[in-house]
Amino acid sequence: MGSQRATGDIDARVSLAQDHTTTPETLFELASDPSPQVRVAVAARADVQTQTLRHLARDRDRAVRETVAQNPAVSQGDLLRLLGDTDRRVRWAVATNPACDARVRRVMSTAPDKELRGLLAEMPALEPELAAALTEDASPEVRSRLASHTSDPDAISALLQDRTLRVRRGLAVNRRTTPEQRHTLAQDSSPEVRATLVQAVELTETDLRSLLDDRSADVRRAMATSSIVPPHIRQELEKDADETVAAEARRAATSSRVAAEPRPRAGGRRPVGRRFPGRTR
Repeated sequence: MGSQRATGDIDARVSLAQDHTTTPETLFELASDPSPQVRVAVAARADVQTQTLRHLARDRDRAVRETVAQNPAVSQGDLLRLLGDTDRRVRWAVATNPACDARVRRVMSTAPDKELRGLLAEMPALEPELAAALTEDASPEVRSRLASHTSDPDAISALLQDRTLRVRRGLAVNRRTTPEQRHTLAQDSSPEVRATLVQAVELTETDLRSLLDDRSADVRRAMATSSIVPPHIRQELEKDADETVAAEARRAATSSRVAAEPRPRAGGRRPVGRRFPGRTR
């Protein structure tokens, strides 16, 4: 029976692997099918038995192992094994699995794969101890990704002190920061951080007023073109001493007015002087 399946039509065997009435015994048999397409179809099933997924987690084909890594039915032990896979796409797929729990995340936090740690840094509701560990990660990229995604107040406080510009720019786009933390970023020593901040998040009137006199024209130009900055602040920039800033502010104001103007409805007005049959002037 197995040899007949192996030599039959691949599409038919894929359909068999996807059929919800196919028995667990047959699925286990199909997990050794010569075709990777069939084995992927088995690996994608959420109702497949653990022993079948364990077998497929060791498959020679990368696509099969990647599919197993994404399957919520896979065991924690197999997820941990796949974190050490030789193919990076398989390792990264583990991070997308809903079954990726605290134990798996702890292993990810110390993984040699920088991208894997970066994927961990972007996870919502990350455990505070893991967020704290990632604030000291050797990779600025990992710390930057944490900075742009974390809602942990202690992690944000630590990252505000980070000496790497890229990390603080990550914080500048984080909409989970508090007004107090944004106030600190509005006073950052780097104009790149301040320019990124005014483009990304809402600031208090006090901070906006202070940034109107920012020593960097790039920051003021970023304010002039920001869709988040209130119109009355951008209006102030129309009188900026730097003509490029003033021109950007005027251009932004014109664009806003044009966008706000109501458009005439099609057919709403008839041309003057046009005659209509059966009507008198």
